[in-house]
Amino acid sequence: MSGHTYLGMPAFPERSAAAVQDAQLRHNLRHATRTIRGKRAAVIDELPDWPGAREAAKEIKDRTLRHLDRYLVQLEEAVTAAGGTVHWAADAAEANRIVVGLVEATGERSVVKVKSMATQEIGLNEALESAGITAYETDLAELIVQLGEDTPSHILVPAIHRNRAEIREIFQRAMADWGRPAPGDLTDDPRALAEAARLHLRERFMSTRVAVSGANFMVAETGTLVVLESEGNGRMCLTLPETLISVVGIEKTIPTWEDLSVFLELLPRSSTGERMNPYTTTWTGVTPGDGPQTFHLVLLDNGRTDVLADQVGRQALRCIRCSACLNVCPVYQRTGGHAYGSVYPGPIGAILTPQLRGMQSELDASLPYASTLCGACYEVCPVAIDIPEVLVHLRARAVQESGHRAERLAMRAARWVLERPVRLTRAQNAAGRFRRLIPKRLPGPLGGWTDTRDLPPVPRESFRAWWRRTEKGDS
Repeated sequence: MSGHTYLGMPAFPERSAAAVQDAQLRHNLRHATRTIRGKRAAVIDELPDWPGAREAAKEIKDRTLRHLDRYLVQLEEAVTAAGGTVHWAADAAEANRIVVGLVEATGERSVVKVKSMATQEIGLNEALESAGITAYETDLAELIVQLGEDTPSHILVPAIHRNRAEIREIFQRAMADWGRPAPGDLTDDPRALAEAARLHLRERFMSTRVAVSGANFMVAETGTLVVLESEGNGRMCLTLPETLISVVGIEKTIPTWEDLSVFLELLPRSSTGERMNPYTTTWTGVTPGDGPQTFHLVLLDNGRTDVLADQVGRQALRCIRCSACLNVCPVYQRTGGHAYGSVYPGPIGAILTPQLRGMQSELDASLPYASTLCGACYEVCPVAIDIPEVLVHLRARAVQESGHRAERLAMRAARWVLERPVRLTRAQNAAGRFRRLIPKRLPGPLGGWTDTRDLPPVPRESFRAWWRRTEKGDS
């Protein structure tokens, strides 16, 4: 499913209210995120200087983003010199037109896909389907989502909201419609489910001549693309087909292989809790007689240049899609990914999606509020994205751009009171005098605020008044 299919969905509060009532969903999320968190913590503790590595990754990303125009030109020149072809896509529509055209030029009517959030973001599967081309997901979790006619709910584990029994039912019901059917005696044992998927996908790998991928990183100095994965299905897609088309966001660029080494140490530990990924696949252009003989790289903007122009919000482009922030977020753990209405769920989605889409919808404007601002996401981020800072920044933008007149008036009134000590004193005295008349629920539109918060009790006297009284008594 694609990013654009999420537009028009209800705002986060409405979607999350329904999600928290799903006890099975909460159980699945709690079990999976706790397991991943525990593994991550163990391997992070092994590093002699985690803060230093984190700072190094942050600085590499920031330096690259400051000079992204130069590195993208260097990347294009290197890919072209290695026999690849580079295409530039300003938005999702252009990227889809390019990929559909490239697939149609081969004469093929199907493609196999490596797990790619960029292609989900632009709705590539739907664009291919409209052109009569079938896209087959090969990542196990993405396969589950596709067979279940579902949407991803996690960056690392898209089917995290499904348990083994649900996956078995999906395989038995839908696998035959997409190729080799599931065994009739299929159980919900993980090994049996993995074997059913392996046999189902093997036919696709051996018969499909076009593959579509994303990339975790692009090394500008050599034009090399890098994909990290745990199953090996991605490597099958990247090596067996005759044509490979990679759709990659421009922010995935890094300058050198030396820079890449930093991220190869941080990403596996932060995402899967492993010291290194089982499969790290790199490719540079084309090599006669080895791997795909035609390679196309589609460099995707789709709002990223606008994000880059925001001095506070641009740090979201450091993201390496490790999902560590989702696994520690108390909001995500109770609502799941679907409540965010985006291919990018959780804390990173709450700051990335509104910026990429321009905060034009009610859903986008609500996402910066999908957080308690506890800061756990910042503490675990391997590239030190200060997500709470960006959330507060985007909340201010939401108020400015969405016409929240009541909130603006309230903030102006608060500023008027707080900018003069005498006004604050009078307001506190009045609040103490009439505290019994203050309602527990505010009237009108303000009721939405008190519906989810308890107003603190108003004291009889302010701290300043108490201080003056007690200090006078001591003297």
